[in-house]
This record gives sequence, C-alpha cells and structure tokens, in this order.
Amino acid sequence: MRSQETEKRDRARILGSTTRPALLFETVGERIRCLTCERRCLLPRGGLGWCRTRRNDDGTLVTLTYGAIASLSANPIEKKPLYHFYPGTVALTVGSWSCNLDCPWCQNWEISKQVPPMRSEFLSPEAFVALARRRGCRGTSISLNEPTLSLEWSLEVFRLARADGLYNTFVTNGYLTEAALEELIRAGLDAANVDIKGDAASVQRYCGVDVEVVWRNCRQMRTAGVWLEVTTLVIPTVNDHEETLRAIARRIARELGEEVPWHLTAYFPAYRFHAPPTPLSMLEGAWRIAREEGLRFVYLGNVPDHPARHTDCPSCGGRLVERHGLSVRKNRLRNGKCPDCGEAIPGVWEVRSDSSASGGIPRRPDEHSS
Repeated sequence: MRSQETEKRDRARILGSTTRPALLFETVGERIRCLTCERRCLLPRGGLGWCRTRRNDDGTLVTLTYGAIASLSANPIEKKPLYHFYPGTVALTVGSWSCNLDCPWCQNWEISKQVPPMRSEFLSPEAFVALARRRGCRGTSISLNEPTLSLEWSLEVFRLARADGLYNTFVTNGYLTEAALEELIRAGLDAANVDIKGDAASVQRYCGVDVEVVWRNCRQMRTAGVWLEVTTLVIPTVNDHEETLRAIARRIARELGEEVPWHLTAYFPAYRFHAPPTPLSMLEGAWRIAREEGLRFVYLGNVPDHPARHTDCPSCGGRLVERHGLSVRKNRLRNGKCPDCGEAIPGVWEVRSDSSASGGIPRRPDEHSS
C-alpha cells in the first residue's frame, strides 16, 4: 500500500510540472475571472473554476493541466471527424482531463469527468510535435476531452507544429471565449470540428449553456478561414425532433455556408443517459432533412460502411472519396476537383499529379477549394 504521504508527494510533483500561468483572465477585487471559456468563472483565492482545471493561486490564475495527458494516439483525420481536410492522413491526437460542460450522454466521460489524477503524465509541446514527426503524422489534433481547457499548451503546440509544416486541428464543443478562439487562430488553427448539440432549449436543459455562443464561434472560424465541419450526436428524445434538426440544418446553410459538412452521428447509451441507441431510420431521416435544407455534404457517423459516409460530387453524383470504417479506400479528387465534371469540392486537399493515387505535395493549410 502506498502511504498517504507518498501520494501527496507524487501529486505535488505531477501538479508542479503541469501547473502553469493561465493566459486569459481579469482581476476583480480579490477574485479572478477566468476568460478561457464562456462560463467566465469568478474564482476566490484558492478557488477552482467550474471545470476544475483553473485555480486562483494567491491572485494569479493558473492552469492545472498544462501537458497533462490522458490519452495519446495516432488517428486518421476521419475520426475527428474531418472528411474534407487532408483525407487519408493521420493526426497525432491528444486528450487531457475534464470539461466545461456536463452532458449526461458524454461518450468520453472516463476522461472528461475526471480532475487531473496522480497518474497523469506530462508531455511538453516540443516532445509532442517531435513525436508527431517520428510517427509520420501529417498534423496534430487536440481532442477527446474539451481542448479549450488545454488552451495554453495547445497554443505552443500549434506554433511549433506550423513551423514544422504540420497542420493543427481542434475537436471542440465550441463554448470558448472570442479571445481564446482568436489566440488559437493566431497560433495556427487550421481546421475544427464543432459539436452543435441541439437547439437553444435542449442545450440549456441538458448542458446548462447558451448554444448561441457556439454559433458565434463557428461564424468566427469561417470568417477567419479555419476549415469548419459540424457534428451533431442525434439522441432520441433530446434533439431528434424534425423541427430541431431542420432548424440546425437551416442555420448551417444560412450562417456558415451550404458547403460546410454536417456529420450526424449515432448515439449509444453512456455515462448518465440511458435512452436506446439512435435507430438508423432516425439518422437517415435527419440526413434527408439536411439535404432538403440545402446542405451539400451530409454524413452519417457511427454506422459503419453506410453509403452516407462517402463523398459524392454534388454536381454529377460521381463517387469522389470512398471510406471504409475510418480509412479512405479510394480518393479520386484531383486538386480538389471532381475528375469527371471538374466541379470544385470545398475543403483542404492534397495537390496531386494525375499519376498519383494517394498523397502528394501538401497544400498550404489556408488554401481552400470552394
């Protein structure tokens, strides 16, 4: 048995390596307001924020999860999911601890509902980027838990990765401040998948936050030239109503652009939510609604080998990217265009010669076909 004193020493050592000054905050008397996410927590001395990753240390806001690693793996970019961003490439993906929301159906609750435990490992931004290179990854992805809580670490990773020719991606609930998003964009954010969980009523009821913040940040990403894809976990009794799905699809088309991919993914019981899994018929109905509202690229997730996992040309209907599970089986795009009719497909693609079947010279991450 480990003694309590040993555990305290170990925890102090680990927190010592992962505790760093936070970037975004303001002083309000003897308290500190965190400006990382839109909860904007007001912390007394010694107090923790709602997410439990920020603390007021004698008048200074610190992050407790700088480089605190809960999960590390090299994943296909399709797993994010990002379907119109360097398809077939691999991103070194990292997750940390905790979240700024409390969704009762969380699919990653094992890490998102935990404070940084004693077993948390420290990984520096330099070591992470070097590891991405050694593993042959084309980019980075901050994901799994809410990456906004790793803001300071992510910013340094993005700067180093961009300088080394790697792309940078974020998989987020979108509930961050405008200032935090501006810092990420400035540091080198290339693409993001943002989770739009439902309409205003359902997001407020189940997650306790204002979904308009998420829409605002999606618009800011589009304006800044960040490649954006949107995901909605379709959950029976929560956001599966036709009017809800139609309203989301309409807003994507009107506010973000009909070319923005929308991923409709199947829910499975997890954490504190035990409704039955999403029926395939429900997902397919949502897909039809999205197409009726003018969205050009709608995909179904968590349903292996469904036809709606492939990318087809919206002009001639030809199959452009064929996927099997999380892998790309065939990519017929040529410099972002349909080889059959020449239609330009929105996204960030490889520049490839006619003789190349996979890979090639990477485009600059800010060059979008549209």
